[in-house]
Amino acid sequence: MGSLSGKNVFITGTSQGIGATISKLLIDAGCNICMHYYRSGEVPFNLQKQAQTKGLKAACIQADLTKKSEAVQCVKSAAKFLKSFDVLINNSGSLVERRTLAEIDNEYWNALMDINLKSMMLVTREALPHLNKTEGSSIINMASLAGRKGGHAGSLVYATTKGAVLTWTRALANELGPLGIRVNAVAPGFIEGTSFHQTHTTPEAAAKTIDSIPLGRSGKPEDVARAVVFLASEYDGFITGATLDINGGIYSA
Repeated sequence: MGSLSGKNVFITGTSQGIGATISKLLIDAGCNICMHYYRSGEVPFNLQKQAQTKGLKAACIQADLTKKSEAVQCVKSAAKFLKSFDVLINNSGSLVERRTLAEIDNEYWNALMDINLKSMMLVTREALPHLNKTEGSSIINMASLAGRKGGHAGSLVYATTKGAVLTWTRALANELGPLGIRVNAVAPGFIEGTSFHQTHTTPEAAAKTIDSIPLGRSGKPEDVARAVVFLASEYDGFITGATLDINGGIYSA
């Protein structure tokens, strides 16, 4: 595990939950950081202040990453601020709402593809020239247990996009490995304290899911954040093209 002190990180989707927790742990580890957000900037701006009190460089950037022009400008602004990236974390994503196959229209399909896949492609493509290729760098993509198992009712399209993130991660690892860039994914299971489950999961469904988890509890944002920080710290390591499942044992690859 390498030291993260002084490393430069660009992370998307930091308004709450997992993204905010990852950002906090990276700041605690001594990273300079650019935090993207879409709607609410309250949490990232508070994290920015915390970073600055530690003498670290920190910035917050608002953008709709599904729009090419905004994604390009977002990465450009982050690169101008940090000069280069040692770590890129593609955390943005959403279920939007649960829909069965009969309820899926083209607009909904395209929206989820844009939020969970297109945005990741745009950010990664634009960040590539700025990734550290001399000392090695690390890309971490946020997948999901839904991409492994298919997800719960109404998450057909979301699960499809997250399964594609796993394939994207493997293929990109092969392409960027010769440049000294490692690419990995994390696939969280049921994580409480996130807007995803607060919005899209009923208390009854949550209780049923928790009962099925071998470790007997739900995950916390910190469980995912620690894994992401580990992969970030292995910027010069030997792990690439891998997916780290964080689900309490409910799924084993």
